[in-house]
Amino acid sequence: MITAILFVLMVVGGTALLSWPLGRYMKWAMDPAAPSAGLAGNKTRAFQLVAGPLARQEQNWKSYVFAMLMFNIVMFTVIYLIQTFQGALPFNPDGMGTVSPDLMFNTAASFTTNTNLQHYSGESTYSYFTQLGGIMWLQFVSAATGIAALTALARGLAGRGLGNFFVDLQRASFLVLLPVALVYATALVLGGLPMTFEGSAIATTLEGVQQTIARGPVAAFVTIKQLGTNGGGFFGPNSTHPLENPTFWTNVIQMTALIIIPMACVWMFARIVGRIKHGFVIFAVMLAFVLIKVSGSVAFETAPTQAFTDLAITQDVGNLEGKELRFGANGGPLWAVLTTATSNGSVGSMHDSLNPMTGLMPMVGMWLNESFGGVGVGMINMFLYIVVAVFVAGMMIGRTPEYLGWRIEAKEVKLSLFALLAHGAMILVGTAIFAATPWGADTLNNIGPHGFSEILYEFTSSAANNGSGFEGLGDNTVPWNIATGLVMLFARFIPIILPLAIVGSLAAKRRASESSGTLSVEGGVFATMLAVTVIVVGALTFFPAATLGPIAEHFMFMN
Repeated sequence: MITAILFVLMVVGGTALLSWPLGRYMKWAMDPAAPSAGLAGNKTRAFQLVAGPLARQEQNWKSYVFAMLMFNIVMFTVIYLIQTFQGALPFNPDGMGTVSPDLMFNTAASFTTNTNLQHYSGESTYSYFTQLGGIMWLQFVSAATGIAALTALARGLAGRGLGNFFVDLQRASFLVLLPVALVYATALVLGGLPMTFEGSAIATTLEGVQQTIARGPVAAFVTIKQLGTNGGGFFGPNSTHPLENPTFWTNVIQMTALIIIPMACVWMFARIVGRIKHGFVIFAVMLAFVLIKVSGSVAFETAPTQAFTDLAITQDVGNLEGKELRFGANGGPLWAVLTTATSNGSVGSMHDSLNPMTGLMPMVGMWLNESFGGVGVGMINMFLYIVVAVFVAGMMIGRTPEYLGWRIEAKEVKLSLFALLAHGAMILVGTAIFAATPWGADTLNNIGPHGFSEILYEFTSSAANNGSGFEGLGDNTVPWNIATGLVMLFARFIPIILPLAIVGSLAAKRRASESSGTLSVEGGVFATMLAVTVIVVGALTFFPAATLGPIAEHFMFMN
């Protein structure tokens, strides 16, 4: 147990400390105090010169959203075309051909929306050009889209203009993601990840059998998959693959990459709105949820899986099924929580092999979708909870609800609740349809509660822009590809558009000065109210589904 605690403190605590200076740097990069000065200013002017009027005009929330949507349509179209003509494009030493249209749609939707749900194995489906020129490019710009949207939201709450989407996009791509990715990629190459454009290697085993070993520009791809909360693996087994994650230390490096930018986004937000103490409150609430889920997952995974219950060797090490022993018994549960708390979706163990209640912990992270969350959008999701918490608290004490000087009224609360409930509806409606029809039932690897959990997890992962899965599911079918593709698209943009609409609504009002009667957002009372709001909304929405899946499975097999 002491080893597990030290391991968690090293990964989570160490990354939390590193996120503070990164948050300061991100504020400088995304919202410089003197926009026309220094490196950031020179780069912005050069970009505006090339991009023309589109990058020079100040945008309100509607034009900012329109620019974002148009750029994402271009992203979707480009990756769909690259997949279509993959066989004729360069950097295809293994002769990868065109895949089915429904899988191309799902993959385009997945990587455009920063979800990176994979219904394929990358090393046997896509060429190096598709992986790097298409998918990895989207891993940068889809993550940059989230950072840009959060920056605009924070500027609006600070009482300023939202800025320009295209300027924010290039700042996030070239001043934030690319420099941090270079540091992490260098560390991973030194740790043993391959970085080559040569085709698969042919090795001869001791028995004289020839074996084909897939390889490629793995280090670059893995770096941005983790930093951008993307999660799509270069290889099908993702970060359990020995060429994608070869050692204990590359495992630690990748786990810090999962959460460092989402954590830093909180500090960037707090600095832009000018409320560092408020940032500490939000960070503390998010961190508390992460630590609760980590504690639960590690504790639940100490019990051996049902098939090995009677084996004495498993009593002291817990559930070893689906684990990479080179990462230790606690590496899998910790990764499962961090990858779903941050909507990353990469995996360090087989989630389908987790004990039932351990498997519930990642689902809870994606249901609540606020424990740091995706790059940029995690803090935006927390803003939705903040609006509801402020409104409820104001009603309870009989005062006009205000947040950072902005009056919160019925319109803002309706928009927030619609975004939060739409997240639940996309998960539960999709799960109900596929659980009741052959679309889902015929693709299951298990029956009973665990089979239900496989369907529930897939729609949860799609709606949370996560991308991980209970991989016993045979999800590369036309119904699954179309359904999850549509869910990913709607679930990506509704929680971005509506918060920006809320900021637009607030900007139309007169900002009031805070007084002694204003509800403080910088203390323990607000932190408690915010945490309770998250729990109540999540429990009312998802507890019935949890009882049909992982909770039912736990009482059937683990007692």
